[in-house]
Amino acid sequence: MKELAFLAVFLCASQFIMAKEASPKVQIYSRNPGKFGIDNVLICHVSGFHPPEIKIDLLRNQQEIAGANQTDLAFEENWHYHLTKHVSFTPNSEETYVCRVTHVGKTTYYVWEPDM
Repeated sequence: MKELAFLAVFLCASQFIMAKEASPKVQIYSRNPGKFGIDNVLICHVSGFHPPEIKIDLLRNQQEIAGANQTDLAFEENWHYHLTKHVSFTPNSEETYVCRVTHVGKTTYYVWEPDM
């Protein structure tokens, strides 16, 4: 019985150890075609990253947009993770919309492009 418990712990630990650091893949888009002055939802989908410690912010003109919601952290079979953050917004041609992702101490910015 001890051998089975050890084997189970070993297998779980080896799966975690085998998961290498992986940078996130990021997509920023709107639920509907991006048209200025029309209510929409800004979405930032982040996937394929490891370790799971990550921070996602949705920004309007370099300021965090209030009221954003984030899904629960989910993982795939290979121990890579994914998250989605979204917020309602009304695009304005004078504003810039960005998804800011911080993973393993590195911050990267992804700009939303409207469908104009």
